[in-house]
Order: sequence, then C-alpha cells, then structure tokens
Amino acid sequence: MVRVTTPSIRLLPNAITVLALCAGLSAVQFALTGNYAMAIAAIGIAAVLDSLDGRIARLLDATSKMGAELDSLSDGISFGVAPALVLYVWQSHGDRIGWVASLIFAVCMILRLARFNTLLDVTDKPPYAGEFFVGVPAPAGGLVAMLPLIATLQWGEGWWSEQYVVIVWTIAVAALLISRIPTLSLKTVKVPARAIAPLLVGVGLLAAAIIQFPLVALAIALVLYLLHIPYAVYRNRWLAAHPEAWTVPPRERRAIRRARSQRRLRLRPASRRVAGAAMRAVRLPRNGSDFVRATRALRDRDHSGSTPAGSGGATSGPNQRRRSWRRIGIRRR
Repeated sequence: MVRVTTPSIRLLPNAITVLALCAGLSAVQFALTGNYAMAIAAIGIAAVLDSLDGRIARLLDATSKMGAELDSLSDGISFGVAPALVLYVWQSHGDRIGWVASLIFAVCMILRLARFNTLLDVTDKPPYAGEFFVGVPAPAGGLVAMLPLIATLQWGEGWWSEQYVVIVWTIAVAALLISRIPTLSLKTVKVPARAIAPLLVGVGLLAAAIIQFPLVALAIALVLYLLHIPYAVYRNRWLAAHPEAWTVPPRERRAIRRARSQRRLRLRPASRRVAGAAMRAVRLPRNGSDFVRATRALRDRDHSGSTPAGSGGATSGPNQRRRSWRRIGIRRR
C-alpha cells in the first residue's frame, strides 16, 4: 500500500519544530521579566515538542533534509542559547565569569548538535549503537543545566544557588554534552504487551505528580536521568564485548549475563568462617550436590574415624592424602 502525503501534512513536523523554537525563545523573555517558573516550563514544552516532530515526520513519511536542518537549529537555540541566557539573567547579574560560562554552554551545545548530524551519515556503526546517544542529548542537557534554578524555586536559597556552584554546574553539563559518554535512547525502548497496563498507570501517576508538584517531579526526573549514565556506560561496554547478544531477546540476554557472572564468581559455602588462603588454593566442586556429598562424607569420617562405603571419600593410605575441612576450603564451627 502506497502512502500518499499531501503538502499540508508534510508541513506539520516543521510547524511543530517552529513551535519548539518559539517556546525556547520565550524562555528568555520570561527570564527577563523575572518569571523563572514560566522560563523552565517553556524549555520543557520545547523538549516535548522536539520529541514529537521527528516521530510525526517518520509516521507521516514526511522527513526531509530541510526538516533535519531546521530541527538542529531549533535545538541549538531552545536548549543551548535559551538556558544559557536564563541562567545568566538569574544568577550572574552582569558578571563576566558568568557570561563566559554561558558562552561555553551554548558553544558546547552547538558542537554537540554538529557532531550528531555528522554521525547520521556514518554507516559502519555497530548494530547496538542505535540504543545509545553519544553524550547527553540536547533537550536533556538544556533541562539538566536548569537544575540549580529548579531547586532554588522549590526549596529556596542554598548551596545550590551560589553563583560559583551554578557556574561550575553549567560547565560540567557542557562537558557532558560534548563527551563520548553513552546515554540510553528512549527511541529504541520496546515495551512488552504485559507491561502496557502498568505503564499506563505509571503515566497517569506521573501526570498527576507533574500537575500537583511540577518542580519536584522535574527535579526527580533529571536526577534519575543523571543516575542512569553509569548503567548506560556498563551496558554499552557489555554489548561491545558481546555484540552477538544484541539480537537476542532481553530475557535471554539477561540469562547470558548471569551465566557468565556465575562462571567468573565462585559461590562461598554456607559456613560463616571461611579460610581465605585455603579457599583460594582449593578449587571447590562446581556441582552443589557433589559439594554436599563430600561434606557429609567428611563429617561421617570425622565421627567414625573411617570412610563410609560408597561415600566417594578419600581412603587412608601411605601415598594418599587425607582430605580435611581445611583442605576443601571451610573450617569447622
């Protein structure tokens, strides 16, 4: 079936991009009038619109080179220039160092978008690379930079509102924008059928939290986003070491990780006191039933002074060693 797209429908994604651009620029106007809550809301609306225009363009088969360039320019202004100016108006008050930090943030945002556009033409990327962004994406970076302002509006003045803390925070977020640190992409997240109902309930709870406690909900979401970065780094390195596991379902992928971790780690016996040197020197049985059988045989021999028949234990002899509790790596209580 051939999908026919009218010219008016093809303009819809670009219209959404222009709306996101207007929202980002409006944040500067709100900051100049002292309405910082509306400035944060405007940047948040720009982030939502930015996540919609690309998806709508792909659904309507209305992607174009002009739309891609317009989206990059809009992101540079909405999430690079606008947050930098809002933070400068809020905290710096004409300070030169604050203006330098704002310039660094805006320049790093533009460089991040330029690198993103060049990576789109790379064809020899590994198959799992679609799950990750290189560095923090533009909408997340613009909102994370506003975190000190969000905390100040919600909880008042504190160490997070100090001028030099805000400057250091702005430069740190700028470094995350141009870094090579992988971050997860929500575009590739697949929701299983049985998780749809709980997910919809979670969306309802999230909407209620945003309506009742907008700044608190946004601050928690941004902190959780920053906390996910170590997991994204671990996941990227694991997939780089096991690229064959990318094509298998997530359940089987977790089973592969568990199997490899069990091979690397040695389970300790159920004794509270373990002889460290003996544990490292002796190779424990891999099968749990063999371990239990060996320990029972040793216990019976310790009480009776001889090895029971059929126990599989070591027999006494001049050329054979006596197996002891210390030799298999545990001590008697």
